[in-house]
Amino acid sequence: MILLMMSSNRGQDCAKAIEEATGQSAEAVSTFQAAAECVRNREYSAVVIDECLLDADPDQGHVVTQHVGSATTVYVNCAISSLERIVREVKAGLQRRAREQEGARKAEILRLRGELREVLTGLMLNCELALEIENLPPAAEGRIHAADTLAHSLAAALEVEPTASGRT
Repeated sequence: MILLMMSSNRGQDCAKAIEEATGQSAEAVSTFQAAAECVRNREYSAVVIDECLLDADPDQGHVVTQHVGSATTVYVNCAISSLERIVREVKAGLQRRAREQEGARKAEILRLRGELREVLTGLMLNCELALEIENLPPAAEGRIHAADTLAHSLAAALEVEPTASGRT
């Protein structure tokens, strides 16, 4: 869903054009108070703000932008921008948001893989060291082998290569 905050009477026309261009529903409001209420109660993929409104009341604009969450904020000047240009700006903002989210997702995957790699390496190393203990009871040895096998299975399933491992 996309939120448009425009004081002009073009808000509804602009919302309709954005819906057609993006395939997302769009909602137009004409005041910062209405926009603040919307962003507090719903999740948006983009919040489009008319720069003229922002120039008129920057403090209220700040209140709105504080609550947009993960939505991309697109600033447009409705006084000089055509409907087509506003739609292009919104589409560009949505594409930026998609790239940023994809980058954040990839970075998080890499971070988690690193953490898992460390944990699995420690688990496998401890299993190997435990199996080297002399006079280890057979039941304990079996459980340690089982834990080692599970750790290797987990590493394979998560496609995480431990930094140091050796099957015993």
